[in-house]
Amino acid sequence: MKENVFKNIASMVSLPPEEVQFYEYYFEHMTISRNTIIEEENKVPKYLYFINAGYMRLFYYDDNGYEQTSFFGSPNGFIASFNALINQTKSTENVECITDCDLLRISYTNTKELIGKSEVFRDFSLAMIQQALSAPDYRAKDLATLSAEQRYKKMLDSQPQLVQNIPLLYIASFLGIKPQSLSRIRKQIK
Repeated sequence: MKENVFKNIASMVSLPPEEVQFYEYYFEHMTISRNTIIEEENKVPKYLYFINAGYMRLFYYDDNGYEQTSFFGSPNGFIASFNALINQTKSTENVECITDCDLLRISYTNTKELIGKSEVFRDFSLAMIQQALSAPDYRAKDLATLSAEQRYKKMLDSQPQLVQNIPLLYIASFLGIKPQSLSRIRKQIK
């Protein structure tokens, strides 16, 4: 159940086998039903989540009350409202399970404790945070420089599993377009 999270950590830093057993204590297993919000905006996030199976998203409500998806989480990845979790401030985003999800979670307190006890986990945390904090920059650049069709094609090329497992409404929101526009783009590509 927890081996995937350790494979993920080992893919980013050298993970000695003896540390794996040490980490196991800190990760809690959970299963969550689809369409469940597990961390709400305007609250301080409590957990970092690792996705064993399923798909998740970060989203917020814009000034008109529409949901705007800012990030997708997929199997073998981490998800949280990272800025708010790191700074322990109120989040501007919701963390939602799009599908039924099999997750591992680690609390902010336990993450800090592990960082203090393990140089390897500290290095991993820094690498993961760098990736998480750079994702919005890449997305903003794509929104500014690529057409809607180019953004969709890029998603198809780099993450085809998202298009197969996530409702098109959420994908359109992430791409910064209306669902009708995404339908037109999909028809043109076929």
